[in-house]
Amino acid sequence: MKVIADLCVVPLGVGVSVSEYVAACEKVLKEAGLNTKLHAYGTNIEGEWDEVFAAIKRCHEIVHQMGAPRITTTLKFGTRTDRVQTMEDKVKSVEKKVR
Repeated sequence: MKVIADLCVVPLGVGVSVSEYVAACEKVLKEAGLNTKLHAYGTNIEGEWDEVFAAIKRCHEIVHQMGAPRITTTLKFGTRTDRVQTMEDKVKSVEKKVR
């Protein structure tokens, strides 16, 4: 089953800047072969359910290995069975209506 997710992984106890940890997680998602779109407060992810959630688990493992004692994660996700829809489709649909 295809899923589109919005992921925000925040390591705690590592100081103010977390870009190093975000970059590590981005590498995990890319290595998993997932379609992603980084934004200011997280990453949109598109792919097969099992692959997306396995990569999210791997992000947590990597960030802990990097020394983060705690992680808080916000995850929103959705699936459809009526038709195939990509992240790009969703954005274009809204942009058309704004014009």
